[in-house]
Amino acid sequence: MAQRSMGAGAASARWAAAAAGAALVAAAVVPGPAVAAATQAGPLEWGECSGLTAAEGAPMRCARLTVPLDRGPGAGGRTVELAISRVTARAERTGVLVVNPGGPGSPGRVWASRTAAALPADLRDHYDVVAFDPRGTGTSTPAVSCDPAYFRAPRPDTVPGGPGESARLVERAADYAAACADSTGALLGHMTTADSAADVDALRAALGADRIDYLGYSYGSLLGAVYATRYPERVRRLVLDSVVHPGRPWYRSNLRQSRSLDAAAQNFFAWTARHDSAYGLGGTARETSAAYYTARRRLAEHPAQGTVGATELENAYITAAYTSAAWPELARALADYRRGDTAGLVEVHGKYGQSTGTDPTYGAYLATQCTDSRWPGDPRTWLEDGAAAHAEAPFQSWNNIWYNMPCAFWPAQSRTWFEVGAAGVDALLLQAEHDGPTPAEGAFAMRERFPGSRLVIEEQGRSHGVALGGNPCIDGAVADYLRDGSLPAAGGGPARADLTCPAAPPPEPEPPPRNGPDPREPQAGPRPSTL
Repeated sequence: MAQRSMGAGAASARWAAAAAGAALVAAAVVPGPAVAAATQAGPLEWGECSGLTAAEGAPMRCARLTVPLDRGPGAGGRTVELAISRVTARAERTGVLVVNPGGPGSPGRVWASRTAAALPADLRDHYDVVAFDPRGTGTSTPAVSCDPAYFRAPRPDTVPGGPGESARLVERAADYAAACADSTGALLGHMTTADSAADVDALRAALGADRIDYLGYSYGSLLGAVYATRYPERVRRLVLDSVVHPGRPWYRSNLRQSRSLDAAAQNFFAWTARHDSAYGLGGTARETSAAYYTARRRLAEHPAQGTVGATELENAYITAAYTSAAWPELARALADYRRGDTAGLVEVHGKYGQSTGTDPTYGAYLATQCTDSRWPGDPRTWLEDGAAAHAEAPFQSWNNIWYNMPCAFWPAQSRTWFEVGAAGVDALLLQAEHDGPTPAEGAFAMRERFPGSRLVIEEQGRSHGVALGGNPCIDGAVADYLRDGSLPAAGGGPARADLTCPAAPPPEPEPPPRNGPDPREPQAGPRPSTL
């Protein structure tokens, strides 16, 4: 997909920090009575939330919602259970805000508390804030699980050295797809974004709300757009942050993303060069990027402490394209490695990279990506496109190819890409100008699909996800819209934002103390968990 789950979690933007986490449980599909329509969901029974830490002042209660596995005709009675969380209004409820932090594949329950804690007091007083683990993820059951050993470090280098290595990587992707079929079964055919949108409407009905407000980050922006297209009369406010391009099915989206991630990495290399006195990696972006690729070549031959190889380096340093807040830590780890100290690389991999615990989120990611749209079935197409992308943008291109290659062999049927758009639904679209995972043109394209929407661009913003993160201009626009539906005035052209907000300045070079607070935990506001 255009965004991927970040394993231990994406780092925060400059304004604030957070990431999502939840227990991951697998179970079998539960036979049960059929639910004829989403609006027939039963009442929710609220209790304690196990495995979640609430933000201060925003206690959560949790529940489970049973929904159909398949809503098609003659689908039978099989069901799935969604894990739900809620922070209730402190005064009279005037609205329900449903939050999705992105993915696909990422659990979402903790975001009810993180979002509620970041709202202005008057909105916090009158909103119920609700989040959920989408079907197949987190503590919803059944959950997708495929092959934890797939992420055992060090993994094969993503850059193939010849046809033999390419063939082995293709076979590895095919084996993972087969493992998903063996372990997960019928759920794999019912993991599309449209399936999740119907689940959101079942949640709306179970909450007793005629209409909902919705906040979606990253992939959550697409889920919100699909929901608003299918159920326009059930949407009151729609906030889409770090917007997925609505006109690019996932395969094309990934190829474009590989190039935008590379551009975002260049911003990191340029920043590191400006602070050469702190890091000693070179005084130009070319020199600092050369230091990174030299480290990559060395790690491919001799993984740091036997675990951090070239692929592990990539999966940690993709964080540089997600948030500028991580730049000091990443630059310091690279500088230390150049001097012979591997501890920093191992630490950033442990924080931002992937491990055997990544399997459930990765499997669920694929289950949605692979069935949302069509994929090339011939691996040669992938190899040709990967080589072309790598020649232009080497930072993540081959990694992105192999990350999604299981879709070429996916055991469930792929669908036609869902075309979104609704003339009668207004929306607030938010976008950092230099967002790597979801390039800004996606937000402009989404604005065309929802003519009543307005687009706010964080000028010179270099992080993925900007809502409720501490930028007063952006947060003010969000609060005004949620409060009474007020949108910025139209900006006067298809290539212009309706409102521009200045980004925070780049970070200073001093890294956070290695034993200090974990920057993945929420400070001032919520952040998406992805990709």
